Amino acid sequence: MAQKVWFITGTSRGFGRIWVEAALERGDMVAATARKLSSIADLNEKYGSRVLTLELDVTKADQVKAAVGRAHAHFGRLDIVMNNAGYALVSTIEEASAEEVRALYDTNIFGTLSVIQAALPLLRKQGHGHIIGISSNVGLVTLPVIGYYCSSKWAFEAIHESLAKEVEAFGIRVTIVEPGAYATEFGSPDSLKFAPGLDVYTDFKNQFFSGLLNLERGDPRATPDAIFQVVDAERPPLRFFLGSHSLAGVRATYADRLAVWEEWETVSNAAQGK
Repeated sequence: MAQKVWFITGTSRGFGRIWVEAALERGDMVAATARKLSSIADLNEKYGSRVLTLELDVTKADQVKAAVGRAHAHFGRLDIVMNNAGYALVSTIEEASAEEVRALYDTNIFGTLSVIQAALPLLRKQGHGHIIGISSNVGLVTLPVIGYYCSSKWAFEAIHESLAKEVEAFGIRVTIVEPGAYATEFGSPDSLKFAPGLDVYTDFKNQFFSGLLNLERGDPRATPDAIFQVVDAERPPLRFFLGSHSLAGVRATYADRLAVWEEWETVSNAAQGK
């Protein structure tokens, strides 16, 4: 398999860090980015010139454009552009302030858009590229207490699905990776933010979090081979579940949605008019 050049955001920990190291270990080249350069500086010592470490806060559009441009100039091309940076806001719909929701979208949506928009002219000019967005299974279903995070992933999915249709003619592929629950650092303070709570929801949230304690989590170090199969595929999928638990839940959710739409079909059709 030909050596690939990656640009990956959010590589200080979790999936991002694991995938950077796995790509480098298999002989690829990687532009690894993180908000704190010190958190990824050790990659230079271990992998030398095959890795370019860059400080990047995806909420700063000018910094994003500069980082993408520098990576492209350094390696001469970008084969894979992976948006992995993001975090979750823990809050019921009533509790979070508008400012907290905007901050979430600044990273999860507008940060992602900045990377895509910076990369597209370069990918289009070189005539190929693969944009990979790291979403979640909650980009297809929802959970309470993290509803705003779910909403950001629903928007994330819609953007990437539209993008895939817009750029296919330029030789650019798009894949949405949808992980289930994994034993990563996603539950750390750097990946979770909590809105001030209201007492009325305390019991409900305690019950919700109690249920999460028994959730079986996948091994993140088992994931690189699956990611490599996706990026090496001649026709990569638009959507790809990471892990074994998501498909059954999505099947049940979509079956329920179809059943409700069909139950109300007569009323819906009558509203069409003549």
